[in-house]
Amino acid sequence: MSSIDEQILRAAKEIVVKFIETGRISPTTFPEAFKSVYAAVNGTVKGLEPPADDDPQPPAKG
Repeated sequence: MSSIDEQILRAAKEIVVKFIETGRISPTTFPEAFKSVYAAVNGTVKGLEPPADDDPQPPAKG
């Protein structure tokens, strides 16, 4: 496992722990929630997710 992958896993874990502490995730929803958070962090770090519609786009050259 690369250092980046370890950092992604650690960040996803910390986010899920905060959600558990605040009551937003329960033990029954943990597996799905962790997968979703991990995928979001991984996609963001590695650039796999397309930008959101509300993100400002740079002006087109030409």
